[in-house]
Amino acid sequence: MVTAIAVTGLGLGASQVIKSPAQAAADTAAPPPSVMTAPVERRILRDSVIVRGTVTASQTVEVAPSGSGQEGAGSPVVTRVNVGTGDTFRPGRALMEVSGRPVIALKGVLPVYRDLKPGAEGKDVAQLQQALKDTGHPVAGDRAGFFGPGTKTALTGLYQSIGYDPLPSAPDGDDKVASSQDAVTEARRHLQDAQSGGQTSVTADENSKAGNRSEDVSRAREDLDRAEKKLAQAQAASGPMLPASEVVYLKGFPARVDNVSATVGSRVSGSVMTVSAGRLVVTGYLSREQHSLVRPGQRVQILSELDGTTAQAAVASVADTVTRPQTGSQDQNGHAAPSDGAPQGYAVTVLPDQALDASLAGQDVRLTIETAATKNSVLVVPVTAVSTGADGTTAVTVAEHGDGRRRVPVTTGASGDGYVEVRPAQGARLAAGDKVITGTDAQGSR
Repeated sequence: MVTAIAVTGLGLGASQVIKSPAQAAADTAAPPPSVMTAPVERRILRDSVIVRGTVTASQTVEVAPSGSGQEGAGSPVVTRVNVGTGDTFRPGRALMEVSGRPVIALKGVLPVYRDLKPGAEGKDVAQLQQALKDTGHPVAGDRAGFFGPGTKTALTGLYQSIGYDPLPSAPDGDDKVASSQDAVTEARRHLQDAQSGGQTSVTADENSKAGNRSEDVSRAREDLDRAEKKLAQAQAASGPMLPASEVVYLKGFPARVDNVSATVGSRVSGSVMTVSAGRLVVTGYLSREQHSLVRPGQRVQILSELDGTTAQAAVASVADTVTRPQTGSQDQNGHAAPSDGAPQGYAVTVLPDQALDASLAGQDVRLTIETAATKNSVLVVPVTAVSTGADGTTAVTVAEHGDGRRRVPVTTGASGDGYVEVRPAQGARLAAGDKVITGTDAQGSR
């Protein structure tokens, strides 16, 4: 009995293992392909370009004092640092001290290119006058662009407000004024003496002497006029000056200290501090293909991948020529420095709708630039769902219940992000939610 059961079991096992050649081929063949589908959607279609960008201030300046502004002062040395990395400051702040002289931050857009002294004229003088007014030191009485008495008083007031005396425009300026004043006093006395002698009564035979006295009065008056003119010139040329080494102009405030590389006692050689001003913007670089798609005014999303912060923005400008990315910084003369080794591209500047947090300065962020969008929501399908017939007409194929299929002629519109707008031909039916065939799956999955 046991033997019969064992034999029967052996026969059952053999029937499950042994297969005919036809059955074995059928079992190892690939399953029949299954169609892949995607739903028809109704939405606003957008296309976008994604690039990397760096958050920078609209102006970054490398503070590199050229000297103390005093003749014979020797090599400039840092004698005091008043701000640290991350600090913000207002106009009129002395950022640091070099060889005992301040480096003052003022508002302006023109780069410094010369010392400003009494009697100077120009746009840079007008900028100084406005900057003095912004710090509470108006230049009353001076016309715009002329360094006159009012500008002297205002400049002196600025220096004294931060604890310094301004440098004189000329080392011997006060001596020249004093000497000229003495000359005027002497000339005035000579004129008085001549006039006094001319009032003495004379006889007829003294007419010649009276004529001589008249000439003396005339000459004394001329001498007084010359002395007064020299005094006016000496006074106009004397007074405080603004050395180019003692001012840094920034476009906007409050400004920020990005980096301080100087220490007290170190000699000044190049940049000692980096400061930035103005609204934070983002600068990226486009490839040639991306450049043809991006235009000013297009919407942008800024994403900081460090903390997930997002911000809305717009394209402010797109360069027409290929450039190498720059460090974003300038020296005090307004010259920008290129970033060595960086790839070239078309610079795109993005302006945030609202001011970015200062903590984002210097961050590398992702820019998603919306290069196109439909005005209203439209029917869209994946690009792979659209086919073109031999007659040139385009269509999508709708998968129906079971294995049914329905070909729907369509015209296409905008495309983006792998989707395309479709409009069914007159009389054809296509609606959101329909399943359109996008391809086949040899593995048999849907």
